[in-house]
Amino acid sequence: MPDATTTVATLREAMSRFVAERDWERFHSPKNLSMGAAVEAAELMEHFLWLENEASRQLGEDARKKEAVADEIADEACYLLALCNTLGIDLSEAIVAKLAKNASKYPAEAYRGRYRIDD
Repeated sequence: MPDATTTVATLREAMSRFVAERDWERFHSPKNLSMGAAVEAAELMEHFLWLENEASRQLGEDARKKEAVADEIADEACYLLALCNTLGIDLSEAIVAKLAKNASKYPAEAYRGRYRIDD
């Protein structure tokens, strides 16, 4: 199921089925799902801890390390999909709306190449 042919709706439905098959809906409160997402984010960051920027960019060249990072990214995405399912948030609409807000807040002409935002 590559990104090019898999919709967000397909992934949300797969996550919903996975949760339902295990009768986990009762545990999937927004609080628990957001906390789980935070834990998974920390597990993802652990793969890059203490690496210099360039070394972190090269991590994907090692197949074993790349697979481990992919697993953590998938865990994070699953929590976010489950949270969207629980709260009835359309992820695609949320992302498009947030990108529009960010484009207005950080116009490319003013922020291109800058890594610090000075208000």
